Amino acid sequence: MKRLSLVSFLFASLCMGVASAATVEVKMLNNGKDGIMVFEPGYIKVNKGDTVKFVPTDPAHDVASITIPKGAKPWKGALSKAVSVTMTEEGVYLYECPTHVMMAMVGVIQVGKPTNLADAQKSAKDFAKKFAMNKDRFDKYLGQVK
Repeated sequence: MKRLSLVSFLFASLCMGVASAATVEVKMLNNGKDGIMVFEPGYIKVNKGDTVKFVPTDPAHDVASITIPKGAKPWKGALSKAVSVTMTEEGVYLYECPTHVMMAMVGVIQVGKPTNLADAQKSAKDFAKKFAMNKDRFDKYLGQVK
């Protein structure tokens, strides 16, 4: 009888873990609260196991990872297509819209503790050299990482 109780407990615990994972939506926009060509929100904090769904609210946007924590899988979506990415590792993820990178269409995801923050900051500084406008966008978003 004790064995059955332990199995039931483990099964219930597993189900609760799965049920607690969330999906957070990030819109790909021509205009948003942070200006033109933005992901909204541009910074999010989620938990390990959560899924981020990038939604092309306006057409002609795509999304690709730039810098990710060790052990995480990079991603690249197709133009004007939604992309869902499950966050498997703690740390800071930087991503872009390759089509609009010159306009600094970038974003930041923090998953749990920012284990790779120094690497992400260095990567963002180097990557921002590609921007023709909104050169401080990564700084603004990374300034929210805690």
